[in-house]
Amino acid sequence: MTTSTASTQTYDIHHDLIISAPASNVFNAITQPEHLVNWWPLQCSGKPEEGAEYNFYFEPEYNWYGKVSQVVLNKLFFIKMTKADPDWNPTSFGFELQEYDKGVSLRFRHTGWPQCNAHFRRSSFCWALLLQGLKDYVEKGKVIPFEERA
Repeated sequence: MTTSTASTQTYDIHHDLIISAPASNVFNAITQPEHLVNWWPLQCSGKPEEGAEYNFYFEPEYNWYGKVSQVVLNKLFFIKMTKADPDWNPTSFGFELQEYDKGVSLRFRHTGWPQCNAHFRRSSFCWALLLQGLKDYVEKGKVIPFEERA
């Protein structure tokens, strides 16, 4: 999907999935550093408070930062990247959660990509794999070793 304004066009990644768990468990897994490190970065710090800074550390050349742009307990969490790869810097990513009788419908989006280039396409693929890891972590307690993640 693309978004365009008068002078620029951007590209967006969208993924939807169902997680069989309470919204509070999913929210903790996407916002709390001690849970994020079980399915995404190697190290992480931050607090789920609007304006708070998160550090997503993957390795020395991938030591990225973002600020919480939106947060609603157990419903919504979005980060605006502030220091990352040039393709990621203008982007925002986040999660919308909707609880229903069998668990949570998670809507993920990563918006504002400047180009539909190889990095964009690879990141979309990686997010799909990582979100499956999130689902397995929340539902089954399964942690994929960092070296084996997308």
